[in-house]
Amino acid sequence: MKYPQLNSSLFEKNRKKLIKYLQSNSLAVIHSNDQMPRNGDQYFPFRQNSDLFYLTGIDQEKTILTLCPNHPNKALREILFVIESNKKIAVWEGHKYTKEDAQKTSGIKTIKYLSEFESAFREIAIKAENIYLNLNENPKFKPDTPSADERFIKVLEKDFPAHVKERLAPIMKQLRLKKETEEIELMKEACDITGKTFQRILKFVKPGVTEYEIEAEITHEFLWNKATGHAYDPIIASGKNACVLHYIENNKKCKDGDLLLMDFGAEYANYAADCTRTIPVNGKFTPRQKECYEAVLRVMKKATSWLTPGTTINRINERVEKLLQEEHIKLGLYTQEDIDKQDPEKPLFKKYYPHGTCHFIGLDVHDVGERTTILENGMVLTCEPGLYIPEENIGIRIENDVVVNLKPIDLMENVPREVDEIEKLMSGK
Repeated sequence: MKYPQLNSSLFEKNRKKLIKYLQSNSLAVIHSNDQMPRNGDQYFPFRQNSDLFYLTGIDQEKTILTLCPNHPNKALREILFVIESNKKIAVWEGHKYTKEDAQKTSGIKTIKYLSEFESAFREIAIKAENIYLNLNENPKFKPDTPSADERFIKVLEKDFPAHVKERLAPIMKQLRLKKETEEIELMKEACDITGKTFQRILKFVKPGVTEYEIEAEITHEFLWNKATGHAYDPIIASGKNACVLHYIENNKKCKDGDLLLMDFGAEYANYAADCTRTIPVNGKFTPRQKECYEAVLRVMKKATSWLTPGTTINRINERVEKLLQEEHIKLGLYTQEDIDKQDPEKPLFKKYYPHGTCHFIGLDVHDVGERTTILENGMVLTCEPGLYIPEENIGIRIENDVVVNLKPIDLMENVPREVDEIEKLMSGK
């Protein structure tokens, strides 16, 4: 990891919150992510299971956490199992957490090696009635590869068939929705790194550069500032490419007169930033580009002010859609008469704005939370209205990360977004 070691108090606090939700005489078990094989003898870069990181701060594979808060032996109420290193591992893979490292990072006193897991788990499971399993319950995503937590179900069915199995995912979702102050500080660091990167890009972009050269500049600045890397695959989309919402080929040349849409964000200490900016490749918006850009910016500013407690993403989307319709009419994309005649199942605005305005963000760029979740202080969401007119070669999106509050807190308020700011910075003045 590139970031400085975090204070264990955050993870201790998170475990205490979780324990309050567990039924009496229960045991929770959470596994780390697997190392995913690439080809030959190579793995893809490791990224920790977000729930395990949330509870321990441990950023290493082959790690298991067990929580059995009612166990009569206090030393067994929290156990962290880690890899036991040796000379061969040290030579070929480098440093692994020692027991002391794991204690300092997580705040957990009882650290055991993975080789002890089977016997230790039996000792704690026998004292529990319920076993909480941490399975992926994302309604829109079901990986083909079973996780370590999913594979562990077979062990429980064989060795502990009489125990009651409980779901940990709904509890973790509830806990992770509201961010602690320390988490928001980490997200702010990710946002600041992303902002520095945008300033670098404004000085770099000009007609003739390729989208992948811009991606390379972004990657350089992220790593230079201790980010792990990208929080998600960056979208560097010039011209008509900007009208493809998840364009990630990033292999075209940026042309004079085109707009460039960049959707990118740093990951710092496993917390994500998610930023989108749209700029003119040649440093100067055309009158039509400026007109469209400022329409999106007006909507964004208004929508940001609506990220307050008591509302939902669905309600914000409804309000944004009305604003966008007004802006679309001003831009001459359609008329009020066209709206009156439209098919309610196929509203006209969807042609120019096919996505929503917000999503939750945190340890994952698309973090836990749903469109019907009632917003509360401390939740963090993106705000990202857009406008896409392929026939005019125009694709515009502007996106910041915002903390829900009576007066919403914009974590990217210092990242330039005004037309005159962008043009001035691109001119080198």
